[in-house]
Amino acid sequence: MNKPIIGVPIGDPAGIGPEIAIKSAFDERVLAVANPLLIGDVNVLQNIIDMYKLPVKLSVVDDPRTILFEKNVIYVYPVNNIDMNRLVLGKVDGMCGQAAFEYIKASVELSNKDYIKAIATTPINKESLKAANVPFIGHTEIYASLSNTNDPLTMFEIEKLRVFFLSRHVSLRKAIDMVKKERVMDYIKRSHEALDRLGVKGTLAVAGLNPHSGEHGLFGWEEMEEIVPAIEEMQRQGYDVIGPVPADSIFAIGLSGKWAAILSLYHDQGHIATKTYDFHRTISITNGMPFLRTSVDHGTAMDIAGKNIANEISMSEAIILAAKYAPYFKKR
Repeated sequence: MNKPIIGVPIGDPAGIGPEIAIKSAFDERVLAVANPLLIGDVNVLQNIIDMYKLPVKLSVVDDPRTILFEKNVIYVYPVNNIDMNRLVLGKVDGMCGQAAFEYIKASVELSNKDYIKAIATTPINKESLKAANVPFIGHTEIYASLSNTNDPLTMFEIEKLRVFFLSRHVSLRKAIDMVKKERVMDYIKRSHEALDRLGVKGTLAVAGLNPHSGEHGLFGWEEMEEIVPAIEEMQRQGYDVIGPVPADSIFAIGLSGKWAAILSLYHDQGHIATKTYDFHRTISITNGMPFLRTSVDHGTAMDIAGKNIANEISMSEAIILAAKYAPYFKKR
């Protein structure tokens, strides 16, 4: 089996990123489908291995094309930028924010050279980024800037359920105001394009905004005035899209695999549904960029960093999902 190399930038060195990166890199389920390549500071990673007495060794590689992947070896593309005398696990530090940014930048460079087939990211810390004067609030914004991508599209996947989001980090009031015909039409189009780049075909179901999708105006007019007209117009243009389907049932039906994906109309509508079903195995995919990127959907967990209790399941699932789509992904 020709397994794809998946680049794993190790995230904030003071958080749980390095720990879950290492643990997932020798997870048998991961190794069955992927060749993980960690991207980060070698000393940070060695420190974790030594502290926890993990049964692996590090191998530093400057050219991923030369790797002969072996069991119980963690392969690392070195970006050494941490003063180990300053590093305090669990503490916000601008040094760590800058380091995390540089790992992300290296992952883009490796992808541009086609040395890795996808990227699976570990958590970074917004406070650490700010302390380092890195002018971004998270991964999506950093990758968008580094790849000159306008408004990347987020998709969650858990089992047979895929969920896109009409809006992300805005207030609920603003999210409702953003449910407009033109935006819904745009996201139907972009969601179909994203699925096509992943090699996925099928129907996109649009969630309702109001209870029971508004009940013809009894509980709100957004469906009648904005959402239904958008869906009908896109159907006329040949898009395989239905809805609006009431939000209290759409995600349960989606888990059965009835549709290729669902378009959630605001952040928490889709986040609550997927994470309640399985928090650790809900994985984020960022679409619209010239490379495939998956991610854990949790934070740096500073309170448990350095305690050997971080759960690597989400990281493993992110790498596995990246490997699943890597052979089909169409670069733009």
